[in-house]
Amino acid sequence: MNTDLFLYVERVRAFELRAEAERSRLARTPVRAVRRWEVRLGWALIEMGLRLVHRRPAHY
Repeated sequence: MNTDLFLYVERVRAFELRAEAERSRLARTPVRAVRRWEVRLGWALIEMGLRLVHRRPAHY
């Protein structure tokens, strides 16, 4: 195989890989926002549960 053709094929493949990585990076961005919301909700539920556990019973 001619070396110029080999380099051309490798350059095209590198371009495709970069484009795929960029698409993947852009697709993950909204997931972070959703994940952040899930984490905040989870900690709020844990805090509420801890408050319920540490409340004094009414008969004291």
